[in-house]
Amino acid sequence: MTNIDEKHSTLETIISQRKEKIKAIKELGVNPYPYSYNVTHKNKLITENYDEFEGKEVAIAGRLMAIRKMGKASFGNVTDSTGKIQLYISKKDIGEEKYQLFKMFDIGDFIGCKGSVMKTRTGETTIKVFELELLSKNIRPIPIVKEKDGVLHDSFSDKEQRYRKRYLDLILNPEVKETFVKRTKIMSETRKFFDEKGYLEVETPILQPIYGGANARPFETFHNTLGMNLFLRIANELYLKRLIIGGFDKVYEICKNFRNEGMDKSHNPEFTVIEFYEAYVDFNYMMNLVEKYFKTIAKSLDLSVIEYDGNKIDFEKPFERKSMFDLFEKYLKVDISEFGKEELISLCEERKFDYDPKWNYGQIIDKLFGEYVEDNLIQPTFVTDYPKAISPLAKMRRDGNEKIVERFELFIGKQEYANAFSELNDPIDQRERLELQAKLRDEGDKEAQVVDEDFLQAVEYGMPPTSGVGIGLDRVIMLMTGQTSIKDVLFFPQMKKEN
Repeated sequence: MTNIDEKHSTLETIISQRKEKIKAIKELGVNPYPYSYNVTHKNKLITENYDEFEGKEVAIAGRLMAIRKMGKASFGNVTDSTGKIQLYISKKDIGEEKYQLFKMFDIGDFIGCKGSVMKTRTGETTIKVFELELLSKNIRPIPIVKEKDGVLHDSFSDKEQRYRKRYLDLILNPEVKETFVKRTKIMSETRKFFDEKGYLEVETPILQPIYGGANARPFETFHNTLGMNLFLRIANELYLKRLIIGGFDKVYEICKNFRNEGMDKSHNPEFTVIEFYEAYVDFNYMMNLVEKYFKTIAKSLDLSVIEYDGNKIDFEKPFERKSMFDLFEKYLKVDISEFGKEELISLCEERKFDYDPKWNYGQIIDKLFGEYVEDNLIQPTFVTDYPKAISPLAKMRRDGNEKIVERFELFIGKQEYANAFSELNDPIDQRERLELQAKLRDEGDKEAQVVDEDFLQAVEYGMPPTSGVGIGLDRVIMLMTGQTSIKDVLFFPQMKKEN
């Protein structure tokens, strides 16, 4: 419920009325914004352990989310970080002066109260209040959510507004908090997993003089003191490899990356990843480790089968391992393993697949894979045998096939989650490949990688056999919480400017 005098008022009128209430409250000698309150218990602890608390005194605090004023006695609901609890407030119990103060309370106010725990005739756990304090006066009305028979009505349901005003989303849709509690747990379990495996957590620069480690467009800024352009990192790969070169055998970093590119349900310009590198192992070793990581995270959330986007994904079975070309043969019904660029172009024309003549062999393969294969990869599947042309930091396949590298990507529920290489540590080959990327940039490919001379010099000092993996943690959290939009696992996703 809301106050009768506010029911049909404009926003400006309501704010004005509440400012007048603040003046009136101050005239009563009450500070509407005190400094602290001594909370003894949380709401959920009381409601879930009624037998233990019956008749006992407690002090709780939270946001007033419902008021039912009935003359000399009233009911209200207060919500804290753990849930809601009902209050019974009577003039007899708190006195005339406090009851007059209570009459100036509005939904959205923060209050503190002391009282004894009881149950009403309807069986609802309630605090019978005998001390009441105003902790923060609300002046801007929050949307009203009505509840009847356990069903919420008029909830704050507009997706765009929920993302823009996440604080209101959390107030009015408390179940949203569970996703972010799980996010924190997943981050904690991720650190635990790699710490226990002997990896060292490190930090590398966000502002970089040369960006690299991925095919993406960067955000650019300018450092006034140094008088130079800097870039927000698109990946931390090249810095982590420098640490392997410097003598660390196992390193990982959980970090924010930034890519100046399109946005959709699985892409936000600012996103969270983990990258980890280990010396003396290859991508086969990392496949086993990545599978173990995903199963460990699922187990920590008591998940064995995950319902995601209409599919049941089984985390108890071994992850599948498939060559990209075997998957093409299965879903495209064509063996393209021996195709060159011209044959691929003919295939695109035959299938009426829109392609850019400037694409190289690897780019055409990648686009065809996205169109014809990815949507079939529901169960966890490691895809191998990626083209060298789109993998400039990976070693060639050890059987001598110069078009294919030792790389895998993990797909689950039609989406990519991890990318890994047997890392290229031949400095001559690495220089040639990055210089080829630079040529592609000159020809108009804005996402081709740049030549990082310092990184190339580091590799020339000698880099041990190494494998590294990048995992998109926002996507992991989406999967483990059943969310199909990245915006639902970010507190404050990037949004277009409102008109």
